[in-house]
Amino acid sequence: MTDEAEVSALRDVVDGLLDDLAEGEAAWSDLIDRAAPEYQDSARNMVHYLAIRRRDLRDTQHRLARLGLSSLGRSEPHVQATLRAVRAALTAMSGADAAAPQDSAVPIGDGAVLLAKHAAALLGPAPRQRASRIMVTMPSAAATDSALVRDLVAAGMEIARINCAHDDPDTWRAIAGQVRRAARETGRTCLVAADLAGPKVRTGPLESGPRRVKLRPRRNDLGRVVEPARAWLTSIQDPAPAPVEGMSVLPVAGAWLARRRPGDVLMLRDTRGSRRRLTVVEHVAAAGCLVTVPNTTYVATGTRLRVRGGRDRTEIGELPQVRQALRLRRGDVLELTRDCRPAPVTHGRARIGCTHAEVIDAAQVGHRVLFDDGKIAGTVTDRDGGERLRIRITHAGAGGSKLRADKGINLPDSTLSASAPTAQDLADAAVAAEFADFIEMSFVRDPGDVERLLGELDRLGAHEMGLVLKIETPSAFEHLPRLLITAMRRPKVGVMIARGDLAVECGYERLAELQEEILWLCEAAHLPVIWATQVLEQLAKTGNPSRAEISDAAMSERAECVMLNKGPYIRDAVAALDDILHRMSEHHYKKNQLLRPLRSWQPILDRIPKSPAAQRG
Repeated sequence: MTDEAEVSALRDVVDGLLDDLAEGEAAWSDLIDRAAPEYQDSARNMVHYLAIRRRDLRDTQHRLARLGLSSLGRSEPHVQATLRAVRAALTAMSGADAAAPQDSAVPIGDGAVLLAKHAAALLGPAPRQRASRIMVTMPSAAATDSALVRDLVAAGMEIARINCAHDDPDTWRAIAGQVRRAARETGRTCLVAADLAGPKVRTGPLESGPRRVKLRPRRNDLGRVVEPARAWLTSIQDPAPAPVEGMSVLPVAGAWLARRRPGDVLMLRDTRGSRRRLTVVEHVAAAGCLVTVPNTTYVATGTRLRVRGGRDRTEIGELPQVRQALRLRRGDVLELTRDCRPAPVTHGRARIGCTHAEVIDAAQVGHRVLFDDGKIAGTVTDRDGGERLRIRITHAGAGGSKLRADKGINLPDSTLSASAPTAQDLADAAVAAEFADFIEMSFVRDPGDVERLLGELDRLGAHEMGLVLKIETPSAFEHLPRLLITAMRRPKVGVMIARGDLAVECGYERLAELQEEILWLCEAAHLPVIWATQVLEQLAKTGNPSRAEISDAAMSERAECVMLNKGPYIRDAVAALDDILHRMSEHHYKKNQLLRPLRSWQPILDRIPKSPAAQRG
């Protein structure tokens, strides 16, 4: 085909795509008209994007690129304007007179402006040195630990997330108050998000174990201790939180504690009768003592402590009961029961309840059941009288995997009627309306779910409350365009890619593809995206990041916000993410590579003489 014929053929293709836009807009006109004024143009652009993505454009893209024209690969923010620009270029190449320019739904360049405006309205202003905000899930300790919250805000947290599946309204209010105070003290902006639990299916309770604490030092591969175990001694009468989240806390008499000094050695016999020595390494007034022990030590309620070389004694007060777990191996049979009373942990028979009895009715023989984000998986082999499912475990760790209470259950092959928002969600939304800047809606499935929550927010008078849709099921992904255009009736809207449940429900092998498509569609709708689940998870929990999660964190820069989960080293994770996002914001914006100078090879590049034109530039 000659260049002239190719240009003419491509112009016909583009004309067909422009016709598709008009047809798509007509089909969605009622929904577009119901969008908030802030989103009218964005809703049209999203519909335009859907219209052109009905076709396989790969051949057209290659042909346009060979002519040096836009290949449409970055058209998401301004679909109609891009197509019209390409058609004008093809017309010019053919030698014909160009038609008068037409107004587009979103002019080229305006899409990025609209997205930034909508992101700022929902998530707060963008940070100065990076494009993406940092969201952190608040631990329960944030209700009383003002230093922790202030440190997180100072390190770069712009949004504090309160998970309404845990704690209670008074704790949520206290956390929100700490966040507002920390923002004022640091002079920074930090919003508060309330995450509604939704109809999450979880494992029921297990019987608790003994009241004891295990102190375990960190060892290297040769079994040598590289870091002693640490614990926090605090007063029974006036307890103080541990300086690090997750550290074991041992309550003792306050008067005895006040006499402790660094260097004191505390003698004890642990629950196994082993002699152990705790060393006081730090004393913080009457708040507590930090102690270390080089050996694995089991301490129980009533364990006696004696200061070496004296008679100063005390006993450890009441400790929390150990959270027990079932250890499941491949080939084991687990009974999932309608009865959700605490189940015993026995060696011969694995049994645990389910928080949604409907699961027992919905799951059929042959259906897959996944636990704890897919760490354990099995297949239903028997339905026992409508009271329990017998599940043959097909996937677990090499030495078995622990299944605890309150862990997520996913049933990708079963259809459950439970929908969001639940009655509890609606009650929690009423509380969240008191303190939150926006609400996150969990396990949304179809536009009707969104309409129910919007109706409740209107009833509460929370007309300006922002709304984030969490995409975590196949149904939500399939209904995403209609979910978005329904939510766009509100002035502040966003999307969270909840990659944990989404990967379990849809398959890990599909996750990368799904998150790309969600990013593309949201960019077309000019809606901000929150990239969530397991970002720098190992760093937050252990203090040591993996190489893979550093790369994942770098990829997250394509979203307007990145979420971190809580952990003992969450402050380090916030600081690391802040640095990663700052660096990557100089290299990428969405799918676009930003061609800043290559500093890594600057000495080599400096030896290459510049052209006069480049010098003038």
